[in-house]
Amino acid sequence: MSSVAEPPVLPATRRSIPWLRIFVVVFLVILLIGSITTDGFYSVANARAILNSAAIVGILAVGATAIVVAGQLFSLSLGVTVAVCAMLFLSLLGYGMVPAILGTLLFGFLIVGVQGYAVGRFGANPIIITIAAGALLEGAVTWVSGGVSVYPSAEASSYAWLAAPLFGIPFPVFVFIAVVILGELCLRGTVFGRQLYLMGGNPKAARAAALPISRLSFGAFAVAGIAAGIAGILLGAFNQSGTLTTTGTLTYDAIAAVLVGGSAVTGGRGSVLRSAGGAVLIAAIADMLLLRGFSPPIQMLVLGLVVACVVLLNQANRGGK
Repeated sequence: MSSVAEPPVLPATRRSIPWLRIFVVVFLVILLIGSITTDGFYSVANARAILNSAAIVGILAVGATAIVVAGQLFSLSLGVTVAVCAMLFLSLLGYGMVPAILGTLLFGFLIVGVQGYAVGRFGANPIIITIAAGALLEGAVTWVSGGVSVYPSAEASSYAWLAAPLFGIPFPVFVFIAVVILGELCLRGTVFGRQLYLMGGNPKAARAAALPISRLSFGAFAVAGIAAGIAGILLGAFNQSGTLTTTGTLTYDAIAAVLVGGSAVTGGRGSVLRSAGGAVLIAAIADMLLLRGFSPPIQMLVLGLVVACVVLLNQANRGGK
């Protein structure tokens, strides 16, 4: 009597522990306790301040998300681009509001998009390219402006409404919400967005499918350039002046928002909505630390620890791949 061979017993698949979710829950609990014990945190004025702070970072994070999703790491020239766009916007106001806005957005589109084309066309390292581009841009603007602040001319169109509250909420917050909605629709609901996910998730498959890598890379960076232009317009209107020193840590805050939102550094995975949530969370953390009297270096230290934990746990949750 012949015996039927039994199928081999496969080893049990090890279930990955959702470390990232655990970290997020624990961190939110800590943030909740800290905010409850912080005087003035739960006030309407402070909520407006948090949203206003998150708006500029969040708008830039939307553009940075497109670059990360495309698998092109980060652009380290975005902060400089925002500052230059603010200066350009204020300089162009003498020609009217519409030309100033369109000219600023076109500048951001081209100056950042060209960097993306170089990355996609020649396979250049995006970190090196964007550092070099930022240095060149900063040097050129310093030479042209003489290193002084830029102010709108006396004939400039009125721009105060760009920084004024609307229904008690800062106007940049409404722009932030609109940019997030458009960014999410672009990434999730268009062929361009789906191709970015494919290119970032599997570059070999993208090339095998004959996707236009150079144009996609240009497009991802160009989206970030438009976001930088919008942020520059709002920042220039709020400060009523433009200088290269106004952006501070804006580049790193935007990148931190994208990473805290769970986007994969290696590309192919990310969400504009989560990046926007990361921007609000970062703004809330900074605000809470500020109200508790911590200095800016301590705030940067805490933010760095949060980002490092999220990236490491996110990578561990994917099995170290």
